[in-house]
Amino acid sequence: MKKSSEVVVVGGGPCGSFAALNLAKLGVKVAVFEEHGEIGVPSHCPGHLSINGLKNLGIYPLPPKIVENIFYGVIFHSPSGKNFSIRFPSPVTCTVNRVLFDKYVARKAENMGTRYFLNSRVDSLIIENGYVKGVTLGNGEKISAEIVIDAEGISSRLLKQADLSSLNPQMLVKAVHAEVENVKNLEEDMVEVFLGRNYAPGFYAWLIPTRGGRAKVGLATKIGNPKDYLQRFMRKHPEATKKLGEAKILRESFHSITLGEMIPKAYSNGFLAVGDAASQVKPTTGGGVILGMNCARIAAEVVHEALTKNDCSSRFLSKYQKRCRKIMGFDLKVMLKMRKMLDALSDKKIDSIIQFCKKTGLDKALQNFKDIDFQGRSLLNALRNPRVSLAIFYFLISYALGNP
Repeated sequence: MKKSSEVVVVGGGPCGSFAALNLAKLGVKVAVFEEHGEIGVPSHCPGHLSINGLKNLGIYPLPPKIVENIFYGVIFHSPSGKNFSIRFPSPVTCTVNRVLFDKYVARKAENMGTRYFLNSRVDSLIIENGYVKGVTLGNGEKISAEIVIDAEGISSRLLKQADLSSLNPQMLVKAVHAEVENVKNLEEDMVEVFLGRNYAPGFYAWLIPTRGGRAKVGLATKIGNPKDYLQRFMRKHPEATKKLGEAKILRESFHSITLGEMIPKAYSNGFLAVGDAASQVKPTTGGGVILGMNCARIAAEVVHEALTKNDCSSRFLSKYQKRCRKIMGFDLKVMLKMRKMLDALSDKKIDSIIQFCKKTGLDKALQNFKDIDFQGRSLLNALRNPRVSLAIFYFLISYALGNP
């Protein structure tokens, strides 16, 4: 083998780079192999992140040029155009330039000694005596390693080679993300969410203002072509068209999102998976950056322990999955249940729920629902408020009664 490293990370996105950063801080020799010629490119994600989540990861505040806007809350739009908003007294989320954000995390890892290899696609794992012992690149070059961390994203090609279950195809949605200009009538400090089967069946559409009449807009769908749904949403939705009817798309990208909770097993002998590859994504919103980076940090800690004890076995690396489940297992189960319930509701039911929330003044009652990453725990805290309990009861009754 021509090259070697203690740990090889496959993929230079935020999860791969954050794993590398934390490993490098612990003195581990790390090499990151990224198939594209530039970190962060192409960008598929709107970069809508929770400020609290970034703080807990130790990377907030971010350099000003990375942050495109900050938000105090969200406006929910029902299928027929009714709306319900929640505004917090202080900023809750921000949207970042994903290219610059990814480069920022990678640069921090590089400054700690991580080596980056661009235009270096990993084709396969090297497996010896049942252990992953490195990777083979597209040009045939072999790289040896004690442990490989798979942060390749949703393609999850390497999971199968490591004899692990891949992502649940029944819980994938197809998404389109676009950057647009000439947007009208925006509340620039509020994110907007649009529900409805006619415009985003199986998920929702979003409108994230940046500044100067520009915004990030997108949606995901379980059926059909997301590009067609985006055009319909921008031109025909009763509320969205008021803002996006004359908007011009500057660029757009397409990708899939996994909503199926963490895969049952994200480790094997000499191998760990993090981020989208392990489905460490919120089933409610499809956001995976913060959860994935939390798991990447845990992966780094477990890998360092494994190297110190000279034990890279599946048995030892199982600590990784246990620790991930300890910090987010409950929340993911709650969010998955919420996703399935939302998918089962008709547009008429969603209309009535939005109207009910507005009438009961639920916006004030949800002031404690600030942690958008760990939504299960936030929901438990919010349930202490009688109005929230009433709204949840109404939601459950609507779900139980079925459609329409």
